[in-house]
Amino acid sequence: MRSFSRSRVGAFALLLIAAAGAVFAVHPYVSQAQATDIAAKRAQLQAQLDDLEKQIAQTQGTLDTLHGEGQSIQRDINILDADIKKSQLQIQATQVQIDALAQNIVVHTNTIGELSGDIESEKQSLAQIIRSTNEIDDYSLIEVVMSAEDVSTFFGDLDSYVSLKQAIGQSSSQLAKSRDATETEKDALVDQKTQQEQLRGVQAQEKAKLQSQEDQKAQLLAANKQQAAHYQSIFDTQQKTAAQIRAELFALAGGSGQIPLPTAITLAKAAGAATGVRPALILGILKQETNLGENVGQCLLTNTPNKGDGKGKNTGTPFSGVMKPTRDVDPFMSITASLGIDWQSQPVSCPPSYGYGGAMGPGQFIPSTWVLYATRVASLAGHPGTPANPWNNMDAFTATAMLMADNGATSQTPAAEREAALRYFAGWGNADNPAYAFYGDSVMQFAAQFQSDIDTLGS
Repeated sequence: MRSFSRSRVGAFALLLIAAAGAVFAVHPYVSQAQATDIAAKRAQLQAQLDDLEKQIAQTQGTLDTLHGEGQSIQRDINILDADIKKSQLQIQATQVQIDALAQNIVVHTNTIGELSGDIESEKQSLAQIIRSTNEIDDYSLIEVVMSAEDVSTFFGDLDSYVSLKQAIGQSSSQLAKSRDATETEKDALVDQKTQQEQLRGVQAQEKAKLQSQEDQKAQLLAANKQQAAHYQSIFDTQQKTAAQIRAELFALAGGSGQIPLPTAITLAKAAGAATGVRPALILGILKQETNLGENVGQCLLTNTPNKGDGKGKNTGTPFSGVMKPTRDVDPFMSITASLGIDWQSQPVSCPPSYGYGGAMGPGQFIPSTWVLYATRVASLAGHPGTPANPWNNMDAFTATAMLMADNGATSQTPAAEREAALRYFAGWGNADNPAYAFYGDSVMQFAAQFQSDIDTLGS
């Protein structure tokens, strides 16, 4: 016969009551000192970010002012300086955002660990309660009657066990829910950090481009020192004439191959007339996305050994993640099949270090987005009975114009066009992120040059 004394029951009940009190108290997942330190770091990071964004806005104002001034070597040098400074500030702002995300991920990882420990502790407490309850169940009614204990007190202890078991069970359930919610939030933060790392890669490329501008600046300084008196005449002779512009070719790959500028302008005008988007802006997007079709992709999809894998078109180098398997592979197969194209020999963009490739044609549409626009593109491009082709120049121009129209470019104001360009690059949810500003600025600069070309041609 098992022995179950009242003193043992009472002592264990007090222990459980203390444990339950700890469960229902506010959990010290992060110590007060840690919380204060984290809050201070966040405040410091936010202050840095606010200051950087303020400097970026001031630099943009300087750029706007400089672009409105007369032509001079010093003006060109000042514009280059401002561009370089702005890109550097944007890179710093991105780093601040990445650091802030990293702080949050650390906090949430610690929280998950603490919650897991609490849940395990609760499981052990529940196991002890169950064992103790079994002992009570084995205590016969005769033993209760024959004992010297107060019966009502004995069963009062039993009621305490039942209440404690229910309370701790509820607490364990709530802690499990909290852990799941925190893990979900951690996943979201990791995704954001991945996006920010992607942005760092893009801006690193922008910084490399600005290094080239610094070299141009050095050349301008030398020219200014040696030939300042003759700058205006030199500048005039360097301006593009209509004949020179007509001689330039757009390296638009796909469709009809290389296209003379007047033909490209005709395509942009046709797409613009159908959608209400300014032709020069359409050209600016295509310039930014593929250097006017020059860089439309150097990878081939193989789907071996895994769906979405591929290889280099010219080198045969294996690549994983040429396309996102669950999103783009099946649409790509459907697009190429409808066009009678061998999917294994059709180049697409290679995957960058931070994500998937698979973008198609001059407009760099991923397959899952192209299928959303294909029917409308075919209709506006004048061949409703024939499938839209992302590698056909007219279809590519039309699709780019349609997406820009959907993004709000039809008002043709500088602010609306720049916002539409940012949405083309980052989507609606991220278009207002200051770190993406370089893309909108670059597109608008290209568009301004193309507008000048269009005006010079008088077409």
